[in-house]
Amino acid sequence: MTHWYTADPHFGHENIIRNAHRPFRDTSHMDAVLIERLWEKVGPEDDLWVVGDFAFGPQAKDESWLLTIFGQLPGARRHLIVGNHDGALTQALPWDSVALLAEVEDPSADRPVTLCHYPMMTWNHARKGALHLFGHVHGNWKGSANAVNVGVDVWDFYPVTVQDAARRAKALPANRHWKDVEPRA
Repeated sequence: MTHWYTADPHFGHENIIRNAHRPFRDTSHMDAVLIERLWEKVGPEDDLWVVGDFAFGPQAKDESWLLTIFGQLPGARRHLIVGNHDGALTQALPWDSVALLAEVEDPSADRPVTLCHYPMMTWNHARKGALHLFGHVHGNWKGSANAVNVGVDVWDFYPVTVQDAARRAKALPANRHWKDVEPRA
């Protein structure tokens, strides 16, 4: 079993194509590619963590449409970390868990993993190496040495493992405000 992480798919959101410079003709094309890329990685025994903004726009207000998109997601268990565009209908889908923040015990991680849709300055066990995975900022920021954007816009529309995120974290600079919130004791 593998845990897979993704954020900001924005299923059904026409304006995100233009606003985030996504290379899709329309939402049908975008949605199909996002689902296909999830299926390329996420296996039938795996966990899929959507770190916010599952769907948005007029279609996201249609319960039947939301259920159809949700029904196409791979994995044995699907989890939602609530983002700013995840309304009541999205949260009511048959997720295995719904939370604003989660500390995940990922069996393949060598450290704690904290999920929040929004990039945070600090989190539980941050000083001890816990990795923070977030979304919300699309392609504007890949993250820092201890916090990684798992949004589709910075991962070629694929989900990632914690090992993928940890490798990227090693190549990212330290957050310039880290010393302000986590001073050495």
